[in-house]
Amino acid sequence: MPLSRRELLLSLVPAKRPNILFCIADDQSHPAGASPAFTRVAANGVLFRNAYSLSPGCAPSRAGLLTGRFPWQLGEAGTHAAGFSRSLVVYPDLLAQAGYHIGITGKGAGPCNFAKDGWPHNPAGPAFNQAKLTPPTKGIQGNDYAANFAQFLDARPANQPFYFWYGCQEPHRAYEPGAGVRAGKKLADAVVPPHLPDNEIVRADLLDYQLEVEHFDTHLGRMLDLLAKKGELENTLVVVTADNGMPFPGAKATMFDPGIHLPLAIQFPAQAKGGRVVDDLVSFADFAPTILEAAGVPVPANMVGHSLLPLLRSGRSGLVEPKLRRRIFSGRERHSHARRDNLGYPARAIREGNFLYVWNMKPDRWPAGDPVANFADIDDGATKSWMMAHRDHPLFERSFGRQPEEMLFDVATDPGCLRNLAANPAHAKRRKALRATLEKELTRHGDPRLLGQGDIWESYPRYSPMRKILGGFVEEGQYNPAFQAKKP
Repeated sequence: MPLSRRELLLSLVPAKRPNILFCIADDQSHPAGASPAFTRVAANGVLFRNAYSLSPGCAPSRAGLLTGRFPWQLGEAGTHAAGFSRSLVVYPDLLAQAGYHIGITGKGAGPCNFAKDGWPHNPAGPAFNQAKLTPPTKGIQGNDYAANFAQFLDARPANQPFYFWYGCQEPHRAYEPGAGVRAGKKLADAVVPPHLPDNEIVRADLLDYQLEVEHFDTHLGRMLDLLAKKGELENTLVVVTADNGMPFPGAKATMFDPGIHLPLAIQFPAQAKGGRVVDDLVSFADFAPTILEAAGVPVPANMVGHSLLPLLRSGRSGLVEPKLRRRIFSGRERHSHARRDNLGYPARAIREGNFLYVWNMKPDRWPAGDPVANFADIDDGATKSWMMAHRDHPLFERSFGRQPEEMLFDVATDPGCLRNLAANPAHAKRRKALRATLEKELTRHGDPRLLGQGDIWESYPRYSPMRKILGGFVEEGQYNPAFQAKKP
């Protein structure tokens, strides 16, 4: 009799398979404040300085990394709060079929309505969320992530390798105002990114954010300690990152560098020399092939990323595979319900070398959402409120205003993306070349926006609350009939 798919996968994997711990924060641009566990992973492994998300929003970013594909290749799963087709292949399922014990705690794929598409559990894996704690602030969830990891390990059959997704729900807003200061943090110590105003309100907001980043880091540290105690850390691939940028104006939900340029540290003591810093451009599409290759599981041909194992095993720092990793791609569609008729803000980006090129496909729309709904694509918080009350501030238009069709930034000298070089004659050749490459690659990827089917993105339902004030189509959980005719 021919082998079943599971039997075939098991026949191909090595006898000693590594464990995998995948740790992902919710809305974190960089390690802020005290992050000793992240620093520990970087010191024992590799710090990646140029890691890029597939999207500046959580649902498409997570869907892309789970499938190893670009969000614009994923239908509804490539936008926010829609469906997640059961036809999509996610690497946790492949690991389970190959004999791995899998599970998650906290936030997995989403927000998305995976149940309506027939998933028995979140596409990231079955949940382990029973252990609870008393949150240190009102903004922090009551999930005892590390204790749930311990329960997951206790449920593991003897000698079975594991894959665990630690999906911390912090530092997602809302925050408890002033929590950072009350915890002993000093306003003077807050690191204000260049795209944000520098004042006491913003600094206090950043300290509240830092407090939640530290909460993520604390549970990461507890998980590392548990693995060390069990003698499992040496043979565990540990990945630590976030899904998209910090929930502040000009970062999360934007194609600016602070929205998609994310922290990443990976350790794999059994196979990777530690204490290194790698500068290659790394995409979140690389996670799926990396994890599958490490587990000895065949990588599906339609995955677009490249395994990071050669970088980890190289023993080198700096640029290790510059030809293979010349460029990365990212993009967005709808984030929240922020525009009339539930329209999104389609944009695509390419980074090559030090330059980030952004193509805003519908520049007539408001990137942060229609003003009538208070720019809803920017999460509410103290910094947003201050900026909306001070619209004459030089940085207001950068985060809240309409944007030109083309933007070009030298992120090495302008990490806050404050100086758009697209209209600068000195950069005309580079701008044209990046636009041509982006269009060519998006067409090759089958992006509906390049194939005359872009309206399909506007048809997808939103399974989250809708804002009646925006008008037009506001039916939660329903397809917009005005845009279904072009559905491929």
